Amino acid sequence: MPSDAALITDDGVVLGLVAAILALVFWTSSSPAPFWKRFYSVVPALMLCYCIPALFNTLGIIDGHAAALYPVARDYLLPTALVLLTLSIDIKGLIGLGPKLLIMFVTGTVGVMIGAPLAFLVVGWFDPDTVAGDTWAGMAALAGSWIGGGANMVAMREIFQVDATTFGQFAAVDVLVASLWMAFLLFLSGRAARIDARTGADTRAIDDLKRRIEHWHAQHARNPTLADMMVVLGTGFAATGLAHAIGGPVSAWIAAEAPELARLSLTSKFFWIVMLTTTIGVMLSFTRASRLEGVGASKFGSVLLYVLIASIGMQMDLRAILDRPGLFALGAIWMLVHGGLLLIVGRLIKAPLFYFAIGSQGNIGAAASAPVVAAAFHPALAPVGVLLGVVGYATGTYLAWVVGQVLRWLAGA
Repeated sequence: MPSDAALITDDGVVLGLVAAILALVFWTSSSPAPFWKRFYSVVPALMLCYCIPALFNTLGIIDGHAAALYPVARDYLLPTALVLLTLSIDIKGLIGLGPKLLIMFVTGTVGVMIGAPLAFLVVGWFDPDTVAGDTWAGMAALAGSWIGGGANMVAMREIFQVDATTFGQFAAVDVLVASLWMAFLLFLSGRAARIDARTGADTRAIDDLKRRIEHWHAQHARNPTLADMMVVLGTGFAATGLAHAIGGPVSAWIAAEAPELARLSLTSKFFWIVMLTTTIGVMLSFTRASRLEGVGASKFGSVLLYVLIASIGMQMDLRAILDRPGLFALGAIWMLVHGGLLLIVGRLIKAPLFYFAIGSQGNIGAAASAPVVAAAFHPALAPVGVLLGVVGYATGTYLAWVVGQVLRWLAGA
C-alpha cells in the first residue's frame, strides 16, 4: 500500500497510537473485571499486541512499512531489550536447581531444534507448496521464538531477512500453536500430584526450590528509585551503543575480506549487534549488574520488546494469514516433536510434571509466559519460569541461527 494512501502518516501520531494500544491491552489484561478475565483466558495479550496494529495496517489507517518506528525499535530497542533480559541470568542458581530440571529444559531446546527440520521434511513430503520459497526463513524466526522469545524471533527475522508477510504468518502460527500448548500444560498442572504419584517422581527438590526462591526475593526485590531506573536504562543503551561501535567495523571488514561469509550472516551488522548485546548481557550476569533485576531490569526490557512487537504488527497484513493454512500444520507437527521428546526423556528419568511443563515453556514461552505455567504449580515457583526463560533469551539467538542454517540447506536456498 502506498504511504500516501494511509489515513495516518505522521510518525509521532503512529508512535502515540502504538503506545495507546499497548497501554489498553495491558490495562485490560490486568483488570479484575470478570469480562476481561474471561476474555484473556481465551485471547492472549501477546496476540493483541501483534494483531491490533496489524488490523490498523490492513485497514489502511497506517502504513507500517513507511513509518519510522520499526527501524528504530529494531536497531536500538531490540538490542537493549536483549541486554536487560539476559543480565539477570543466574548460572550458579540454575545449576543448583538440580540436574533433572536442566535435562528437561535442554531436552525442550533440542526438541525445538530437531522438530524444525523434521516438520519441514514431513510437510514437504505431502504439501511441497507450504515449505516453498522463504518458508525456511520464517521457520528460523519461529525457532528464535520457541527457543528464546520475541526478541530472538525478531533478531532472526533481520538476520535471515524474512519478508514481512511471511513473518506475520509465522507470528500467527507462533501465537496459535504456542497458546494451545500452554493451555495444555496449564490443564496438566491441576493433575500434577496424581501424575507424579503414578510415575514415581521425586518432588522433594521442588519443595527446597520454593524455599530458596522465597529467600532470594526477600533479599533482593525492592521498589526502584529514579536512580535505579536511570542505571537500568543506561546499562542497556550503553551496551547497545558499544555493540553498534564494534558491529559496524567488524561486519564491514568481513564483507571486504571474506564476502563468501555472507551466507552465514557474518557480513550483517545487525547480526553482530544482536550477538554482541546478548554476549554482553550474559557477561554482566556474572557481575553486580545482575542485581538490577531486583529493581525490574527484565520488566524494562519487556517494555522495549513489546514496543518492537507492536511495530512488527504494523507491517502485517492479516489477510495473508489465510493464504497459507498449511503453516499451522507445520507448527503443530513441530510442537508434537518437541512435546514427544520431552515426554520420553521425562519418563526415563522420572522427572516431576513441573519439570516437564517448565522445561517446555521455558523454551516455547520464554520469560513472558513461563512464569504463568510455573505459578500454576505454585506461586513461589514463578521465578523459575523467569530464570529458564532468560536462559532461553541468552541461547535463543545462537541456536535459532543454527536451525536457520540447517533449514536453509534443506530448502536449497
